[in-house]
Amino acid sequence: MTTAAPTIDQEIWRPRHNPWLIAVVVALAAFMEVLDTSIANVALPYMAGNLGASNDQSTWVLTSYLVSNAIILPMTGWLASTVGRKRFFMSCLGIFTVSSLLCGLAPSLGVLLLFRVMQGAGGGGLQPMAQAILADTFPPEKRGLAFAAYGITAIMAPTIGPTLGGWITFNYAWRWIFFINIPVGAIAWLLVRRFVEDPPYLQRLKGAGVKLDYVGIALLTVGVGALQILLDKGQEDDWFGSRFITTLVIISAICLISLVVWEWFEKAPIIDVRMFKNFNFASASLMLFMLGILLFSSLVLMPQFLQTLLGYTSELAGFALSAGGLVLLIQTPITGQLTTKVQARRLIAFGWLVLSLAMFYSTKRIDLQMSFSAATWLRIAQVIGLGFLFVPITLVAYIGVPAEKNNSVAGIANFMRNMGSSVGTSLVTALIARRSQFHHLRLIEKARVDNPNFANAAHGLSQHFGSVGLGRHEALATAYARIYQSIQAQAGTLAYIDTFMILSVAAGIMFFLSFMLKKNDPGGGVHVAE
Repeated sequence: MTTAAPTIDQEIWRPRHNPWLIAVVVALAAFMEVLDTSIANVALPYMAGNLGASNDQSTWVLTSYLVSNAIILPMTGWLASTVGRKRFFMSCLGIFTVSSLLCGLAPSLGVLLLFRVMQGAGGGGLQPMAQAILADTFPPEKRGLAFAAYGITAIMAPTIGPTLGGWITFNYAWRWIFFINIPVGAIAWLLVRRFVEDPPYLQRLKGAGVKLDYVGIALLTVGVGALQILLDKGQEDDWFGSRFITTLVIISAICLISLVVWEWFEKAPIIDVRMFKNFNFASASLMLFMLGILLFSSLVLMPQFLQTLLGYTSELAGFALSAGGLVLLIQTPITGQLTTKVQARRLIAFGWLVLSLAMFYSTKRIDLQMSFSAATWLRIAQVIGLGFLFVPITLVAYIGVPAEKNNSVAGIANFMRNMGSSVGTSLVTALIARRSQFHHLRLIEKARVDNPNFANAAHGLSQHFGSVGLGRHEALATAYARIYQSIQAQAGTLAYIDTFMILSVAAGIMFFLSFMLKKNDPGGGVHVAE
């Protein structure tokens, strides 16, 4: 076995302030940014009405943020090494806070979109830099505990965002979902300025031989921007039935493939794509991508099912999901503690197995008679596996990677997870629509007058409606309408079952990949390669 020891500077250097105080400070900044990716969702109709825009136009409030955020994420490692990580982190935090104020004051949709682009660009550096700061602040054997604190922000914020956004919008005004960032951002900026510091290796790298990779930046901006827009607007525009979406697919594919080739041979790349030669890092990145898909898929599927097919209000659906969020809040620190005693890859394998079984269990529990308590327990089952994944996967991404690459690891890892969340949201939305159409056609074929079951059901319903005062023809028409509604609901339910089955298979594949990851020594923090 070979060991990859940390550099001397990294082994000796320790921050002057309490590491856990630093962890709380950077986690606070990251939490605020992650929260903003989902808090505006429920406020879109209010924004549209207040700013004189259509509902379709208002969705660009989300898309503009996600696009600029996704473009910045993969280049954060280069930016931090160029200007200094602390300075970059404070700049991102300042831009995010100021643009939040401007978003709240925006007089029109166009102005709001401009400031949302600024906000997304500022927010893009907060997540990866918070993670990189934790990686350098804590020794390898304690990183799991530190990443658990960060994991609470990454997993909890998207869960509570829609509920909090709905409450603020309903009780105050949509502008306050942006104004609440101002005091939090200001306090976090002051605390970062006071307690966070760059390690010695970053101080040596800062600004040394800076060469601006114009081609890489252009390919990244166009490729990721096109990809994010097509993922966000694909289902709305019928995917390849739309010339706009088809064009975006072609542009994104050409730019991203060209980006990888260009950056592979570029001496000063904006993104260090050669890091993917490290199998462990590549596998961890893939798993974070899949984690983003499964986390956001379940966040979309459960409330959507409860509201569209069971008639729940958004508030009641939020309550059904809140128990799962509470479980994650308790579980994530426990998982962080387990990383100091159990190999990370074993925790990852267990998490994927539990998640796969939970998604399969969902296919058996989803039905039109599901009670509130059953929905709550089902959501709890779905999140237990997630709680065993984020911290250990983040931990193994750093195995075998020198400290000088910590910023790049954090930037690429967060980019992969964020893109997974976008893919997951688009994927399940498309699957539900397509599979609902498929099952609807299959079920409607049996709704014929020569089908005895259909005829008996229609006759029984028409007799019932006739007994409450409807005429014969009106009673029969009402019976047919009721049966058609039932077919639509059943087709929708079957579509959700199909989607959960696909997610179960995807998690199962990740379970087998887990055993190919490198070992780590949980107690000593020494990274071990077989």
